[in-house]
Amino acid sequence: MKPIFTFLLITFITISAVAQSINPRPITLDEYQKAKNFIIENLDNDTYVKFENAYILDRYEAKKPVFITGDDGLKKRIDLYKLVAKDGMQELGLMVFYTNEKAKVYKALVPNFTADGKVWNQYFEDIHAIDKIESNFVLKLSYVLSRELAYQQYKNINGGKTLDEHATYGNDICFPGEQLVSMKNGGTKMLKEIKSGDEVISIDTKTHQKNIVKVEKLMVHDAKNYAVTQLVLVHENIKDDQILLTTKTVKATPNHPMLTNDGNKKIGEIKVGEKVYCLNEKSGKMEEFKVLLQNQFTEGSQKVYNIEAKSGTTLMINGVMVKQK
Repeated sequence: MKPIFTFLLITFITISAVAQSINPRPITLDEYQKAKNFIIENLDNDTYVKFENAYILDRYEAKKPVFITGDDGLKKRIDLYKLVAKDGMQELGLMVFYTNEKAKVYKALVPNFTADGKVWNQYFEDIHAIDKIESNFVLKLSYVLSRELAYQQYKNINGGKTLDEHATYGNDICFPGEQLVSMKNGGTKMLKEIKSGDEVISIDTKTHQKNIVKVEKLMVHDAKNYAVTQLVLVHENIKDDQILLTTKTVKATPNHPMLTNDGNKKIGEIKVGEKVYCLNEKSGKMEEFKVLLQNQFTEGSQKVYNIEAKSGTTLMINGVMVKQK
């Protein structure tokens, strides 16, 4: 099994916190095998379905499906359901229905954190098998579950408060404050902690050579529920039949400018399959990273920030080259 796949599988043990509840119990291997045969006839309308008068599939927090378009331009759909044992209403795991562009449905069952190792091993084998048929299935599933875990953490921090889906699309061109800025000393600093006079890395867009510029001012915009675009980026390096997969993510308001292989674009307009430029921290050179996923969402009310420096300056945010507004 390739190292990157092993890494993704291991992360699912932590990500399975999405399926946790106040009343979980371990799912048996027999129940796991049985549940994989459960069918939802209509994923758009069937939100609460009983099986054998013993199990229930309950649409996860009544949420809409997630649609992901890959670099092949094909749209995939992911629906999540909680699997509940009717006796005691105990949660067993999270059922995933993955529908491809040909309406073929693949099913996976993420056990909850109490499951036995044998169940987890079977789960890993099952998603590996799907991944062989559906390219990047594991990566897409990992993305959806990771996002859900972050959402649950947000609710816990905010006393159960959910996100306001009415996002602000304004003229502010900026980033969430936790994004990391590449500094002159080789380290990084959270954007919201940047100060006037700080020296940050800038990249010449033509030569891709690094320069050092001084921050003139950190712009801070009032807290709102901003729309945010996130790019998940990937760089493949194939050598001796081994694949080294490097990933980066960057978030910004949808109107923030970036340089792509197709010219200057707003981040919200960048499509899957396009390439942007990222810094290889080991070699110090710029590399093209392909956009694997592009997603737009809200993160709740927050301040957003932007660095002002000399005209034409680019910045490295999370190792990704971005332009000033």
